[in-house]
Parts: sequence; structure tokens; C-alpha cells
Amino acid sequence: MSAEFFKYALTFGYVGVVYWLSYVGMRRTRDVEGFAIGNKDMSPYLVGITLAASISSTATFVINPGFVYEHGLSAYLHFGVAGSLGILSAFLVLARGFLRLGEAGSALTIPQWIYYRYNHRGFSLFFAFINLLSITFVVLILVGCSLLMTGLFPMEQKTALVLVLLFVFSYVLMGGTYAHAYTNTLQGIMMLAVTVVLFFQGFKYFAGDPAGALRAVGEDYAQAFNQSSSLYFSFFSVFVSGFVVTFALMLQPHILTKVLYLRSEKDVGKFIATTAVVGSLFTLMLMLGFYARLAGLEIDAQDTVVREYLLHEFGSSAWGEYVLVFIFLTLLAAGMSTLDGILVALSAMVVNDIVKPLASEASNGLVLSRWVLIAVGIVGVVLAWNPPPLIGLFAQKGVYGLAAASLVPVLFGVLVRRHIPLWVVAGAAGLGLGLHLFFNLIVGIANPAISATYGIFASLVFGLGGLALTRGEARHGEGEV
Repeated sequence: MSAEFFKYALTFGYVGVVYWLSYVGMRRTRDVEGFAIGNKDMSPYLVGITLAASISSTATFVINPGFVYEHGLSAYLHFGVAGSLGILSAFLVLARGFLRLGEAGSALTIPQWIYYRYNHRGFSLFFAFINLLSITFVVLILVGCSLLMTGLFPMEQKTALVLVLLFVFSYVLMGGTYAHAYTNTLQGIMMLAVTVVLFFQGFKYFAGDPAGALRAVGEDYAQAFNQSSSLYFSFFSVFVSGFVVTFALMLQPHILTKVLYLRSEKDVGKFIATTAVVGSLFTLMLMLGFYARLAGLEIDAQDTVVREYLLHEFGSSAWGEYVLVFIFLTLLAAGMSTLDGILVALSAMVVNDIVKPLASEASNGLVLSRWVLIAVGIVGVVLAWNPPPLIGLFAQKGVYGLAAASLVPVLFGVLVRRHIPLWVVAGAAGLGLGLHLFFNLIVGIANPAISATYGIFASLVFGLGGLALTRGEARHGEGEV
């Protein structure tokens, strides 16, 4: 079998399996609730793999190794260590309480959860609109997947962009959450296999002395805090911001709402353990940034590091071409595993938390959620058509702003049992988002994780101060506007 025939056979085989899984999901999707969070009949292990694949995605598998290539050990510690600890901590702290409160109100989305917790439609609408910042991550994934497609097939990047969009949207339109979960399980298993293979295959570049190999690149490159880096130069920028922002990122709609897929609190432990183990293995993909640098590759476009490294390693031998096809297809699957989750969450959120509260007449929520998916796709392609030079930083500006706004309302909503005045959480949300944008866009802080962490700390101080001032207030409702 020729490598060219194998490439197309494997690709069409993968597409066929995904569509079959989506068809199975479509048969189980009867309404907008099933489309958004399923029917609460999925295994916690399946949900855990689904979440780990959603978290890792194109950022971990395609874009973030470029930061490691450029900035060295400090970037690896920021994403791989501090970020992993933030993920684990967030679910240990929030999962049970979020599931308990979400079930009590039958919440399908984060803004709907906010509405049930704080009983204020205006605040829920605010969250629904700022959650649209997730579109920046859609752009990152579309760009990353299109770069991989150009490495696999002889086509223009813009053509690849459209093909990726059409494929993902078509199978998500069919099955919603079930399509997302079933296909993510398949994609997650493929991602695990490729991660392990690439980790061991490239370890030769360390020549038995990882620290020495990194020092050979440059003294700063091998340091935990890279003094020549504009992004990862201190304990705060590497560890504190990496932990805090990743903790807050777990409040994104396509991530935290995975908890609502579970049958009961009894499944939470299995779900968290599966997510932690699988997610930790996925972070080994960051090592490709080191391997590309140690292999002596001179890569001008940081976002293309993974593509260029794989072509260098596997593109020159007959057997390597077969391996390369499977690897590229798996990395594409990694991107799609997050993209489909974001799309399901965004479409459910727009329908439940923006259209329905503002519309005068009720509509078919399932049909409307699918039309919303199409609209999100069009916007995503427009933004990805001529992407900025560093797509990773572009996406971080948006999703980190969402994280800065979300942390206090969700964290306090889960952990504080008493009534919380609306002004406390609304003020904290606005302060977190506003300061992140101010420090990043106006002051000029290059690393969005740092600006978002400043915003989060300020919102926490504001929120804790508000709780202290209102400790003696009687429990009462805020009312609806």
C-alpha cells in the first residue's frame, strides 16, 4: 500500500467513524437539554477523557509547544506544571458543589447557573455576552488545524480552514453533546497513543542530560525564570499566573459544564481522577518544543513549530510517511475535540441565555441551537481568515478575560452558602475583566496570563471585602430585571 493511498484511506476511515458516532449521538438527542449536556447516562470515565481532550486540544498539541521552543523551560513550567496544578485544584474545589447547585436548578450553561444562583437576569445576560469571548479560542483551533492540514495535504491554508470548519460543524450539528463525547473518547485515545510515541521518539535529543542540553541552547533558556523572555521571566509570571489563570479557565462553558454530564456526586471522584491522569499525559506534547530546538530547526513562525518538527522527523523516510499521516490526523483530532465542545457550549448558551430571555415568542430550542452553530462558524472563519502572527496570545486575550470575570461569581457561588448581594459578584466580575483588558491592551503587559491574574486578584479582594461588609445582612432575594 502506497503512503499516498494510506493517507487518504486512513483519513476517510476516521471521517467515517466520526460521522457514525455522531449519528449514534443524534439518535439520543431529542431536545436542547440533551444537545447541551446529554441525558446524564454517560460513564464518568468517558466524561473524564472527554474533558481532558477538550482541555488539551490544539493549544497543548499544536500552539503551546511553540512557546516552549521560543522561551524554554520557563514556558514548559508555566503550561505543563503550574497549569496542570490549576486544573486539578479547580475541579477538586468546584466539581461537587457546581454539580449539586446545577442539578437543583437544571442548569444547562454557566450563565443559566449564574441566574439560578443569583436570581438576576441582567447579570446572567452579562455572563452570556462575555462568554462569547470564547470565539477567540475557536479562531486558535481553526488556525492550528488548518496549519496541520497543509502539512498533510497539498492545499492552501484558507481551503484547509473551510474544510475543518465544515467537518466539525457537520458532526456537531448532528449529535450535540453525545457526538462531542463519543468522538472525543475516540480522539482522546488517539491523542494518548501519539503523545507517548512522540515523547519517547524525541527524547534522544536530550542525549542523557536534559539540563545540559537546554543549557547548550542558552543559559536563560534552561532557567525556570527566563530573564530574556517578555512572557515568562519571574516566579509570578511562570507559576502564579499559570496556576491562577488555569484554575479560572476551568470555569469556561465548554469545560466546567462537563460536570453536569455526570449522573450524581458519586461519579465525581472517578471523573476527576480520569481527567487528571489523561490530562497530565497530554502535557508531554509540550516537549516537542524542546525537541525542535535541540534538533537545530530554525523556525520563524512560532505557531508552526510542531508541523515543521514532525515533517523534519518523519517526512524523509518511507515508513515515516505512514507514521506522519497518523500523527497529523491525531493532532487534527486534538483540535476538533475542543472545537466541538466549545461549539456545543456556545450554541446552547446563546439559545438559553440570550435569545430565549430576550425573545417575545418561544422557539424550537434544538433547531435554534443548530442555527447558532452555523453563525458562530461564520464569525470564526472571518476572524481566522487573516490571523495575527501569534495566534496563541490572541486567543489568551479573550479567554483569559472570560476567566478573570468568571472566577469570583462561580467560586463564591459554590463555596459561600449564604446570600451574596449582587453588587459584590457583579462588581468583582466587571473589575476582573476591566483590569485584564486595561493592563494587557493599554499598559502593554505582553503576557495575558499576568494581566488576567492582576484582574483576578483585584476581583477577589473586592469580593472578599464585599462579603465582609455584608456578613450581617439578612438573607433576601435580589429580584429580577
